[in-house]
Amino acid sequence: MKRKYTYPLLMMVVITLIVLGEKYIENQEKNELVKTGEVVKSQELSFFLPKAESNTLVHHQYYTLSYNEAAEQAAWVAYMLTHDQLKSVEVSRPYFDIDAAVGTGAADWRNYKNSGYDRGHLCPAGDRSFSSQAYNETFLTSNISPQLHEFNGGVWNRLENKIRDWARKYDKVTIITGGVLADPLATIGHENVIVPRAFYKIVLRETASGYTCLAFLIPHSESDRDLKAFVVSVDSLEAVTGIDFFPKLVDSEENRIEKEKLLKDWKF
Repeated sequence: MKRKYTYPLLMMVVITLIVLGEKYIENQEKNELVKTGEVVKSQELSFFLPKAESNTLVHHQYYTLSYNEAAEQAAWVAYMLTHDQLKSVEVSRPYFDIDAAVGTGAADWRNYKNSGYDRGHLCPAGDRSFSSQAYNETFLTSNISPQLHEFNGGVWNRLENKIRDWARKYDKVTIITGGVLADPLATIGHENVIVPRAFYKIVLRETASGYTCLAFLIPHSESDRDLKAFVVSVDSLEAVTGIDFFPKLVDSEENRIEKEKLLKDWKF
């Protein structure tokens, strides 16, 4: 083979090997992140997690989620909020990043560009501003859902602030939150991220006599209504979402807190 052909061929081989090597390293790093996400970070939080297929669960350091690949967002996000976490350190707002710990692949943040919808946090950044790591974790795309700006900055924000008030008053609460993924309003982006028709939150705490919780189901639109107007039973929320929220509780305790609206246990 003539020399003038040998060098270009060798260069092509070298470039191919470099690309394949980078791809291999990238896949190895991805696999490591997926494996890290499979490790339970909090046994206490794990006890309160809703039922989910094991291959959808991702355990980050400061929240856990179940990823719904068809909807390209979390079916639910769960975390605990304590009184001593309600503080802020100096942090810089990061860019959103694709959650590499989602084995099936989390949605790209670019789906939201020019969509008319906010990148609405499920675990709020404001609940995780006590450390830069905790704060940055909330900017993974597995923790966001398309939300109308008026909803995100309005009634949804009011509920988030009320939950912070309860964390101050009661010392610790567990929150489970997400969008209702059936019968969406629309889809956005090249990955068809669904726009939920409604969003929900469940807030749970332990009392001297057992557990108590409140469930909220809020239509995806701005509203000036009192937050109490959106309280529903957990049973009715399970019917809407298809999620079994507290499968590890003793049946009698689970049945008691899920069938009632326990407004009397919470100070508004």
